[in-house]
Amino acid sequence: MGGKKWNFDKEAASWDKNPWRVKLANDIADAISYDKILTPGMDVLEFGCGTGLLTLRLHPLVHSITGVDSSPGMLAELRGKIEKQDLTNIKIKHLDPAKGEVLEGSYDLVVCGMTLHHVREIVPLINEFFKITAPNGCLCIADLDPDYGLFHGDNDTVFHNGFDRASLRQVLEEAGFVDIRDRTAATVMKPAPDGEIRFFGVFLIIARKRP
Repeated sequence: MGGKKWNFDKEAASWDKNPWRVKLANDIADAISYDKILTPGMDVLEFGCGTGLLTLRLHPLVHSITGVDSSPGMLAELRGKIEKQDLTNIKIKHLDPAKGEVLEGSYDLVVCGMTLHHVREIVPLINEFFKITAPNGCLCIADLDPDYGLFHGDNDTVFHNGFDRASLRQVLEEAGFVDIRDRTAATVMKPAPDGEIRFFGVFLIIARKRP
């Protein structure tokens, strides 16, 4: 989401067929669950929900989850899953920050999984996350450790080659979050064009908003 378009709409129908994406979503969901921040009464927003791989893992554990994305094609895939499974606690919202649209509402948990590196200016977005996080609520960001530009084959909408955890923690602190902690959530194994297998670390940072 945000910035020049990598054609997510075109890729939406085949997005879930890539096994590493499914495994990564499951690993991120497990990492969030491990921290025991999820509660049955929670209202959650997932920014950059895509086809809902992570959304569908989290929804049974919370009261409601709102999936936000800038790609109509991705949201159409998620909508199809919701209708097929007759799910009632997942909402969908199309939002494009590149057009100046901003997040609204109040949520007990805000989740951003593997989306932040596609956002050119992360500080304004982090500030929006803080604004919509309810008092004593949490923010969870899962994204790449520094990858030197090797993770994506096409970097036209990749504005960050991963993130230094300490630097991102500082951005969260400056936005007003407290109790910030991080851990490795997953390791992604991807073949390079020459056939070599490369490994990429994915972190989970959890931060809290004061009551």
